[in-house]
Amino acid sequence: MTKTRSIIRGLLAASVVGGAIVGLAAPLSGCTPVTFSFTLFGKDKKLVETVVDPEPGAAWKVCVIDVAGLIVDAPLPGLFGPGSNPVDEAVARLEKARADDSIKAVVLRINSPGGSVTGSDVLYREIRRFRELSGKPVVVSMAEVAASGGYYVALAADRIYANPTTITGSIGVIVPTINFSDGLGRIGIIARSVKSGPNKDIANSLEPMKESHYKVLQGLVDEYYAAFRSHVKERRPNVDLARFDESTDGRIMSGREAQSRGLVDELGGIREAFDGAKQLAGLKAAKMVKYRLEGAPVPRTAYAESNTEPVMEAPGANQRGNAEINLLRIDAGGLFPHAGPSPSSIYYLWMSNEP
Repeated sequence: MTKTRSIIRGLLAASVVGGAIVGLAAPLSGCTPVTFSFTLFGKDKKLVETVVDPEPGAAWKVCVIDVAGLIVDAPLPGLFGPGSNPVDEAVARLEKARADDSIKAVVLRINSPGGSVTGSDVLYREIRRFRELSGKPVVVSMAEVAASGGYYVALAADRIYANPTTITGSIGVIVPTINFSDGLGRIGIIARSVKSGPNKDIANSLEPMKESHYKVLQGLVDEYYAAFRSHVKERRPNVDLARFDESTDGRIMSGREAQSRGLVDELGGIREAFDGAKQLAGLKAAKMVKYRLEGAPVPRTAYAESNTEPVMEAPGANQRGNAEINLLRIDAGGLFPHAGPSPSSIYYLWMSNEP
């Protein structure tokens, strides 16, 4: 389909508002087409090293790995299909750092409110595995937030740094449930499941929750919570035992408060964590490096997120190629005088190479 036909189709699609179909003649004079391009990458994306802080005379390197957003062992939603798997992204970088003899330590920069129990535990174990196989020290630098699963992952490190204003803690487990059965019943809607056993419909939001269901969920929460507390005691030998129950009751706290409770070692940001990693590795100087996906924006400093996708990836894309995106803005003011307030502009997005 030509670009002209795409524009016409876009106008037709954009002009259907509130059930009314508007002719093409009026809005054509108010159209503002904009074209921009991006590159499609397939599954062969490589990790590329970038030096973000070259210390003079440094022969060795310290790798900074970002752990940002939700920590789950599953692909996050993407624009055109499944996005990246946060655990996979972190582990791939750990493996690359382990194989590079010039990298002598790793700093994990955690900026995460938590995630799933399994995702957090898998990443925790992968960090411990990296430490055992490589012998390279691991230091955590907490950014804005490193709470719940973010703190769980931090426990795998040899040393934890937090900014005084970092939000951390939230040591605990939660299984939220929501139930619509009462509200639906008020309007005459009744749901009923046909199930193989009394607990098969646990957390079914359309039917009332039974106390037996809550007991099953509470059992899971208690099991995971006990493991979390066990890790805290094992990995934080200087934790304030007199306030241990209070510190692990799910509350959030500042980095400064966490340090006073023994949950964090030192106050400081990425620079201090970098210096701490050098100290643990026995280095006087080192280059600070990050790994980014080939084609992704180059991180300019240690604060730049290096896990960003280079492009939008279409489902099933296995090859590289160029694609052109077109954006059409239509001035819509006054087009629908009888339909109430109308938007000032309508936008239509299409690709030039679509069939």
